[in-house]
Amino acid sequence: MRRGLGLTEAAREFVRHPSPWMIAATFGIALVARIAVGDWQRTDALVPVLILAAFPLVEWIIHVTVLHWRPRHLGPLTLDSELARKHRAHHVDPRDTPLIFIPPKSLAITIAALLAIALLAFPRLGLGLTFLLTVGTLGLLYEWTHYLIHTDYKPKHALYRAVWRNHRHHHYKNEHYWFTVTTSGTADRLLGTAPDPTTTPTSPTARNLHASE
Repeated sequence: MRRGLGLTEAAREFVRHPSPWMIAATFGIALVARIAVGDWQRTDALVPVLILAAFPLVEWIIHVTVLHWRPRHLGPLTLDSELARKHRAHHVDPRDTPLIFIPPKSLAITIAALLAIALLAFPRLGLGLTFLLTVGTLGLLYEWTHYLIHTDYKPKHALYRAVWRNHRHHHYKNEHYWFTVTTSGTADRLLGTAPDPTTTPTSPTARNLHASE
């Protein structure tokens, strides 16, 4: 993409990829169902608050344990998910636009799992749909933020600049640190993966995860 990319142009590219549409469809269906079910209670306000509070930590855990999964061998079997494989390819070329997005197959499985949680893990249907709406909102935010960071759109505000810088350090400085994407490193600071970039060595394997150093 050319330098000086604007948000409108970025959005046109964003909607050409399947994952935003898949997440948006899930959100839309959940919204219609939530309105139809009604039964609004105080706990419907509590669920989004708890999810928002936990999201930076969840994002960190997924990045570390799922996306940075090191392939393991169990006899003739290789344990290696599509998400991990695609993420390694994303590190090889962080500007390859299709690799920025959640793979559709893995996303479909994730949506099915979240739907099952919404329907089965909550004491009432309305609360489960509130959960699904909140997660759908965060999913769209994640996809848009992650995509935008890897374009030529330049940060114009301090909050996004901090998020942009944090994730850029992960890809171009050292892949062992700075695991949060949509926040400016809240979980990284809590878990000790937000070192001073000026004193952190540049990793030779940031573009080739799990290679011998």
